[in-house]
Amino acid sequence: MTDPAHDADTLRERALTTLTTARARTTLLTSCVEDPDLTAQHSPLMSPLVWDLAHIGNQEEQWLLRTVAGREAMRPEIDGIYDAFEHPRAARPTLPLLPPTEARHYASEVRGRVLDLLESTAFHGTRLTEAAFAFGMIAQHEQQHDETMLITHQLRRGPQALTAPDPEPAPLLTGPSEVLVPGGPFTMGTSTEPWALDNERPAHRREVPPFYIDTTPVTNAAYKAFIEDGGYDDDRWWTPEGWAHIRGNSIHAPLFWRRDGKQWLRRRFGVTEVVPPDEPVLHVCWYEADAYARWAGRRLPTEAEWEKAARHDPAGNRSMRYPWGDDDPGPEHANLGQRHLRPAPAGSYPEGESPLGVRQLIGDVWEWTASDFLPYPGFQAFPYKEYSEVFFGPEYKVLRGGAFAVDAVACRGTFRNWDYPIRRQIFSGFRTARSAGDT
Repeated sequence: MTDPAHDADTLRERALTTLTTARARTTLLTSCVEDPDLTAQHSPLMSPLVWDLAHIGNQEEQWLLRTVAGREAMRPEIDGIYDAFEHPRAARPTLPLLPPTEARHYASEVRGRVLDLLESTAFHGTRLTEAAFAFGMIAQHEQQHDETMLITHQLRRGPQALTAPDPEPAPLLTGPSEVLVPGGPFTMGTSTEPWALDNERPAHRREVPPFYIDTTPVTNAAYKAFIEDGGYDDDRWWTPEGWAHIRGNSIHAPLFWRRDGKQWLRRRFGVTEVVPPDEPVLHVCWYEADAYARWAGRRLPTEAEWEKAARHDPAGNRSMRYPWGDDDPGPEHANLGQRHLRPAPAGSYPEGESPLGVRQLIGDVWEWTASDFLPYPGFQAFPYKEYSEVFFGPEYKVLRGGAFAVDAVACRGTFRNWDYPIRRQIFSGFRTARSAGDT
């Protein structure tokens, strides 16, 4: 009997939908500004938008047209220009980049050939084609670059270029501020999610002692209390590396915040506004998240704790795909896909909460964890070492859960993100935890 999830027509439709959704978003992000904004570098931390556009097309061509279909290269002379490992972001404006019109044409021509390929591909025979993995990988890659382009838009100076409706106001959360996650083993990672990336694999048993975790991410109001209590001026709360970093860079608040008299303002996609107290705090680095947790008498959850809180179903003693179950995310579950341009208020999406009552584990803000980015037992790089393996080590901290800027195709209960602990331009927040024996 054929598994419906692996039925060729179902796979083909899913691949088409995710590729089309990603390209519509790419088009929005690269058409809402004039060409000079596409070719400019708005921050040395980010590429020019036009680099991302052509890189998306180049990766799609290399993996789907050349590797899967075995076709000759369309533009072999540009491969090096759009190799993310060959040129750091700060240096990319100096490269002979395709101009916007040519980059658009190239990406469009690649996509047209890919859609023809999708119609004729049999989803079996190789690991790349099994369950349409290569098409899913490319859709995830494009959405990840759409997220980085949205970060570039946030860093960009100038008038507002993007708009989106605000999330619905959340009813007042009257439940507990933290939830007890029982101790014991659970299954971490996956061996069955067809489009999961290599660092999410394989599934393995992990023992986790009992702990408490925040019901929602830490809010702006809570973080403001840390600031007002002198948190940025007291080395007790900071690691030595974190203290040196914030002092050396004169950091006194989250990125994009500034004080105006007795209130705090922030810049968000070209608009200056009062910092909303009930939203999850955004644009904080790992050092800031860790310092807040220490100040609050708590700590950041480990990656394993975060995943158990997000996936463990005590009643069924199993790990689910998402906090709410195994169904794909819907708008009632989480704030994903750039549907909004801000996090939803803390306590939103009751239909997306975990069986234990933890909310907003998926969407809204990436959540820093205490863990270094390391391979799971039995890890195997696939289909290339540069996706995950070259980043393993203590230099990077793990983030979980996705953000409003993340599409559902690139966000699962097992999905792992990572970055340097100094990074603040990303859509990062956090929640805190404590061991069950702590008071």
